[in-house]
Amino acid sequence: MKSIKVISWNVNGIRASVNKGFYDIFRELKPDIFCVQETKAQDDVMQKIAGELKDYHLFSSSAVKPGYSGTAVFSRIKPKSHHKIMGKKEHDQEGRIIALEFDDFFLVNTYVPNSGQELKRLTYRAKWDKDMLNYLKGLDAKKPIVLTGDMNVAHEPIDLARPDSNYNKTAGYTQKEIDGFDNLLSAGLVDTFRHLNGQKVQYTFWSQRFGARAKNVGWRIDYFLVSHRIINKVKSSFILDKIMGSDHCPLGIEIAI
Repeated sequence: MKSIKVISWNVNGIRASVNKGFYDIFRELKPDIFCVQETKAQDDVMQKIAGELKDYHLFSSSAVKPGYSGTAVFSRIKPKSHHKIMGKKEHDQEGRIIALEFDDFFLVNTYVPNSGQELKRLTYRAKWDKDMLNYLKGLDAKKPIVLTGDMNVAHEPIDLARPDSNYNKTAGYTQKEIDGFDNLLSAGLVDTFRHLNGQKVQYTFWSQRFGARAKNVGWRIDYFLVSHRIINKVKSSFILDKIMGSDHCPLGIEIAI
């Protein structure tokens, strides 16, 4: 049985990332599948970027609003099928989902909405979490899921450097958002990093203010979750926090197929 490597990265603008070494990082990591979030690019731009990565199939989903949100997947393995909508108009206009169907699982790449300054979008975020859960349950009924992306929530106090000062005050660490993540786990998904690395402290995101990354004042808000029935196929789950080029770092899993 062979393993494949799946990488995920919120690039905070694919064009900016290209100027900061995206291609070199991509080739160094040698992924079988590479998921990106927050591309901030329309599909035509993504096609041009994919032109430099000849061995990969590109699947991209852009927001109706230019320069906003957006997800993409580069896959060396051709999927059986793909789609990029949840089936809810209020969510589907923001380019936040790409689902690829492979022989053994669905891969879902997502960029979950941020609850925003002063938590102005928290109500919408809670609606997203509920609708996303139902969407994922529908897929999981057909075959196991590998869910990855910027989930915009730190699940437990260990997942951010300053839990006490952020709890219920800052987007990404409110009880509503934590409950949404808990619901994913209750539905049978497993946080691969925590499952395989115990209480290890590593972050995937750092604010661009106040020298947060240099001080490692970070958050773990990017994840790989898999259906419980395939957790034994996940050989490793890792965070590549030395790789620069975005306010997030890449993360990945190796999974047997």
